[in-house]
Amino acid sequence: LRTIPPKGKPRLEGADAMHAWVKVWCGRDAGWQEFDPTNGMRASNDHITVGHGRDYSDVAPIVGVLKTTGGQVGEQAVDVIPVVLERA
Repeated sequence: LRTIPPKGKPRLEGADAMHAWVKVWCGRDAGWQEFDPTNGMRASNDHITVGHGRDYSDVAPIVGVLKTTGGQVGEQAVDVIPVVLERA
């Protein structure tokens, strides 16, 4: 999800977030609708789908096992930047 900073505030790089939202079938007339209850809004172009699943384990961004001899710290950052495409 691309975050939009308040007016006059800088945009923080790496502060965008990965999270889930729901996609609901609302009947033949409305079709599939996407809602983001975390942010109290409908999903928009600022929401980027990277996977579909029933729960987090279906679409976890990193899956696997890491064996090490020492302590490890994981850190993630998400940065979403719109790209303007040039027409040929």
